[in-house]
Amino acid sequence: MNGAVPSRFVVISGPVGAGKTTLAARIAELREAVHIRTHDLMEEHAIAYGDGLTLERRALQEYGDQLDQLTEGGWVAESVARRLAEGVHSPLVIVDAVREHRQVERLREAFGPRVTHVHLKAPRSVLSKRYEERGAGSGLVELGSYDEVARNATEAAVSNLEADADLVIDTERNSEEDVVTRVAAGLGLYASRGDRLVDVLVGAQYGSEGKGNIAFYLAPEYDVLMRVGGPNAGHKVPLPTPYTHRLLPSGTQNNADAVIVIGPGATLDVGLLLNEIAECSVEVGRLFVDPQAMVIEQADLKIERALVSGIGSTGKGGGSAAARRILGRHPQGVSTPVRLAGTIPELRPYVKPSFEILDRAFSRGEKVLLEGTQGTALSVFHGAYPHVTSRDTTTAGTLAEAGIGSHRLRRIVMVARTYPIRVKNPDGASSGPMSQEIGWDEISERSGIPLDELLKQEKGSVSHNQRRVAEFDWSLLRRAAELNGATDVALTFTDYLDVQNRKARRYEQLTPSTIEFVEEVERVASVPVSLLGTRFDVRSVIDRRRW
Repeated sequence: MNGAVPSRFVVISGPVGAGKTTLAARIAELREAVHIRTHDLMEEHAIAYGDGLTLERRALQEYGDQLDQLTEGGWVAESVARRLAEGVHSPLVIVDAVREHRQVERLREAFGPRVTHVHLKAPRSVLSKRYEERGAGSGLVELGSYDEVARNATEAAVSNLEADADLVIDTERNSEEDVVTRVAAGLGLYASRGDRLVDVLVGAQYGSEGKGNIAFYLAPEYDVLMRVGGPNAGHKVPLPTPYTHRLLPSGTQNNADAVIVIGPGATLDVGLLLNEIAECSVEVGRLFVDPQAMVIEQADLKIERALVSGIGSTGKGGGSAAARRILGRHPQGVSTPVRLAGTIPELRPYVKPSFEILDRAFSRGEKVLLEGTQGTALSVFHGAYPHVTSRDTTTAGTLAEAGIGSHRLRRIVMVARTYPIRVKNPDGASSGPMSQEIGWDEISERSGIPLDELLKQEKGSVSHNQRRVAEFDWSLLRRAAELNGATDVALTFTDYLDVQNRKARRYEQLTPSTIEFVEEVERVASVPVSLLGTRFDVRSVIDRRRW
């Protein structure tokens, strides 16, 4: 046998119209299982032995009966074994479907306790109605009525297989989704609640902590990259030509094999998203946008113009869209109707519930990097109101926007920069409080970085306004670590402590005063500084992780 022997075989039985093929296809999609249809096996057998066989319901019934007589029901097991010998590389094989007790017995003899027999049933009236409605969808030439189907003796006796089955489900009393859920749970296909597969990246301060650089570095380790928030947050990544992601995860171009997901709590500028998809060469089938994500309209951009000078907003419409989402629950609540991603024609190729993508990833034991946006001190609940954003930027809010339960969390990496910043309002109005604000000339003098370089670099990724800067806020660090449940700190902009840190490739190469600073961060946050950013470059992260 060339292929590895699968660890599980699911054998499905039930009358015509019970939902066997639908179940098999859904389970196969959930676990990328091999879906073997017995009428395909019959066709292969007929071709191999020169038997004439047409794709007609009655002809297949009669041919199957002949094969059962000749092989005492063993032809299904023999055909499945032949398929495996050709090379099947999946831990799960689904046989759709068996019609006789002997077929099940031969499969159990061939593959032992790895076989799980699932039987679907429904009342005769329901089966008859479904058969009338299926039309040509089965791919076979069907008979005139369900009564004609049931005249076949084997078909009439299929219900007897219920007594042998490991799992029996009445598909009249369960939705299609219920059937899949019950079978998948019965087979143990869902991830254990104890599987901690999600790492979250959040900002500790006022945003612009360098989350993009850290996410870019970590991305190759993950199977799924997910982002929440909106286009008001720009995450810059160190490609040969630096690129700022506005809606896609920062690792999009650093891990081409990863699935990309935008969660239901995101706010989307559709034009911006489509442009980013094109610039990053993201293909259909790799990116999935939750149908519940909120669409930003022109009216939102217009409303937020007044907030740019008032509270330091980037004015990209996310807050207005979030407010409309709440008020728009009633038709008279807003003048501009609410549109979600699932209703946008241009996004249709990408739309799929993120729960399904995540559920499938978890069932396979795949790792997820969830990238938060902005910073803890900008949280609408925990920041200095009104100089806050329109969402909760902590781990809890990020998980809620993504639709991920806290039981999936493995690590919470909180990103903090050595000197926190806030974007300055162009008209001089306050963009919000910061503890112990200083000037860039002071940073230049302390670090040895030319002032012109600092002023050029320290402009908002989205607003392009000059940034304000302050001394490191130790109190904020401790509060943010507690609010986010941080397990690790990623400390960025260590070159702002001393430009010599740009030369460091290992922890011990950092300046002594920088190492002292790191040790103090660890004491205050009560978690290790696992990652350190030394500059903006592909090789800019010193990795001290133990995970």
